[in-house]
Amino acid sequence: MDTSLRLGMYAEYERMAEDVRAMKKRLAEIRVTAESDDDLISITIGGTGEVHDLWLDPRIYRTPDSAALARAIVETFQRAAVLAKEEGVVIAADYLPSDATAETADLRLDPFLHELDRQVAGDTR
Repeated sequence: MDTSLRLGMYAEYERMAEDVRAMKKRLAEIRVTAESDDDLISITIGGTGEVHDLWLDPRIYRTPDSAALARAIVETFQRAAVLAKEEGVVIAADYLPSDATAETADLRLDPFLHELDRQVAGDTR
């Protein structure tokens, strides 16, 4: 392969890897809060689904139904996860197919970065 072509390809890989790292940083900065339908539960999660805050209104103890409380917490978490992923899809839109949605997009970038780093290093395996 022509040396100038190879250098151009590596430069493009490096640029893409840097763009993806910047995108990964922006995804990590996402914070989304969702509330339960009765406003007794609030969950804040990050762009990769990690819980940053869980707030339970003391009124949840008025009805001692642990199964209902667990369902409400899970539903609220899922609502927050969808909102976070929607924000992530907006951030990553330039690298996703045009028809990508929060339901279809995979925003785990480490495998992609690993492959770019491997190619920049000249590993052709």
